[in-house]
Amino acid sequence: MNIPFENSKEDIKIREGIISQVYRRWTEENPDKRVYNRSLKDYINIRYLSITETKHHAAKSYYSTLAMLQLDTILRYSVKFGNPKRPKKGVKNQEHFMQIQEMHYELVGIGVVKMTVGIKRNGEKIQYCITAIRA
Repeated sequence: MNIPFENSKEDIKIREGIISQVYRRWTEENPDKRVYNRSLKDYINIRYLSITETKHHAAKSYYSTLAMLQLDTILRYSVKFGNPKRPKKGVKNQEHFMQIQEMHYELVGIGVVKMTVGIKRNGEKIQYCITAIRA
């Protein structure tokens, strides 16, 4: 799979397609659309919001798109970073959540990957966004 490095509109569109493909394969292999995370001691669920939000943000960066190839590993082994926070005011996609938990995972060759998990009032945890943090 050839991930474009540049940031033209065409390159970003190609990266969006790659991210969609990664999620499609992942959901085929995980029909329950959830995976147990050791740090949270709970399941992280994948929803439509997970795919659209990550695709929108991660496609802007080569490294974030590259990190998505390790989606299952990031979901399983990322660790809590700091305390949960309140959702950002005025961000419509975060209205469904009571809290937002930032999580990190170190990928060789990429660096720290940040995964944001939204926590609903009923305690359900939804993967919200995944992006690479370049040092």
